[in-house]
Amino acid sequence: MKYGAACLKLLLHFFLPRTCFACGCDLPWNAQEPLCLSCSSRLSAPGPHICKRCGAVLKYGGAHCFACRGSKEREYKCRVIRSAFKFNPSSRALVHALKYARADYLARYMGAQMAKHYKNYPELAEAEMVVPVPLFPKRNRARGYNQSELLAENFAPWVGLTADTKSLVRIKNTVSQTTLGRMGRLANMKGAFACKNPAAVKGKTVLLIDDVATTGATLEGCAAALKAAGAKKVMAYTFARE
Repeated sequence: MKYGAACLKLLLHFFLPRTCFACGCDLPWNAQEPLCLSCSSRLSAPGPHICKRCGAVLKYGGAHCFACRGSKEREYKCRVIRSAFKFNPSSRALVHALKYARADYLARYMGAQMAKHYKNYPELAEAEMVVPVPLFPKRNRARGYNQSELLAENFAPWVGLTADTKSLVRIKNTVSQTTLGRMGRLANMKGAFACKNPAAVKGKTVLLIDDVATTGATLEGCAAALKAAGAKKVMAYTFARE
């Protein structure tokens, strides 16, 4: 049976060869990962120095980035943001394929990788449940799935947590964040989310899951809704960090 399955896989590879998502080189017919060894080796953690709160890379060391420095740190509803990898060509290729190229099957690999690196952040260990960043229903229908939800569902079992994919919803169809600065992004996400099942999060430490953290504005919008619903604490964990 195993021999037959291997032959079928080899035959499929002959007609539909697999290539690395990052550099496009041919992958071995029995490759288990979506990246070649060279590109896979470039998946690296943010750092070596990151902001104590938001996880932004600090080129010159220190405890906090400018946005989180001093009393500003206490103003945020999302208390901690951490990421498995820095946003570079290898991680970007996976994120873009999952998000824009309908490669939903990548969520299994990416979620497992997030779980593998989760132990590097003991500050996240107090999380009691996982909640993905939701998409606006119209955008979810157009894409066919929510990539953050897929990541959450594939990550949570590895770390012994349950993913709640229903309680947090997006109630505002926000404009694209790509052309907005940090303050514009925060304003864009204000009031964009709501918790429709407060009982599920009340008194809980919630871990938000998303594909990429840039300024943290989306995560902050989600955290505000969860805190308003009674969550004890909100943290976030993403696949990559810009």
